[in-house]
Formats: sequence, C-alpha cells, structure tokens
Amino acid sequence: MADRSNQSPISTHDSPWMAVAMKEIGQKELRGVQDNPRILLYHATTSLHATTDEIAWCSAFVNWCLKQVGIHGTNSAAASSWLHWGKISVPMPGAVTVVKSTTTGENHVAFFISEGQSHYTLLGGNQSHQVRLSNFPKRSYVVLGHRWPVYESD
Repeated sequence: MADRSNQSPISTHDSPWMAVAMKEIGQKELRGVQDNPRILLYHATTSLHATTDEIAWCSAFVNWCLKQVGIHGTNSAAASSWLHWGKISVPMPGAVTVVKSTTTGENHVAFFISEGQSHYTLLGGNQSHQVRLSNFPKRSYVVLGHRWPVYESD
C-alpha cells in the first residue's frame, strides 16, 4: 500500500470524525515489548479491550474516531461488524468502508477517501501497522460496504 501523505486536504464539513482521524496520522505500533498507549486507547473503545498494539486494531481506530465526536460505533474489534452499523452509503469521503482481501480473505475497515481507476484510497488504523492514508488495489481488495452514521434527524 502506497503512502498518500502528499494528497490534498480532506473536507471534514459533513464528517467531523475525519478531522479526528487525520490528526492521528503517524500513530504506529511500537516494536518489541512496548505498546503505543494511543493504540491502547483505540482498543479501549471495543469490547475486546486488547492490551497490546500487536492485536488487529483497524476497527478500534474507527470506533475511537467516531466516539471523539459523539457517535456510537459498533463496540466491536471485528472489521465486519461495521457492515450492519449505521445506514448504507455511497462511496464518499468519510464513509466507513469495509474491504476484503481477495488473497487472504481478511477484512479491513477504514474511512473512504477516494476511488481511482485501479485502487481505493482509505484512511485508517493498522494500515502498515500505523494510521495512514493507503491505496488498496482493486485487483486485491473488494469493497463489502460503505456505511454512514444515522443521526436522530435521519
């Protein structure tokens, strides 16, 4: 997955959680026996309450970002849990997006940024062991769904 740090700023008007997520870019797992305390905070927003940054944390990151702006997430560490959260969305910046690797079968959840001819760009946690913008090639990933929070006025 390629680094996307040179990409133009992301609009956060309709998705305030994106401002939170962007401020987290660069948070990463620590090598060895130490754990990044920030990633442990992400984990604290799920029922798993993992105590190491070595446990998959993409869903914890999405839960944490949403919580910071007063939106309840899934409380689950499973990426697939987001497929039944909120409401179905079109692919738009800030949408919670679940992708599946066609090679490993593993799911990943992150925030949608854009779609190119050959890839999806997502902002998420546990992307190359850190919070970052990454390209997910369409030849290796399929989108399982895009979701958006349900507000009381919806």
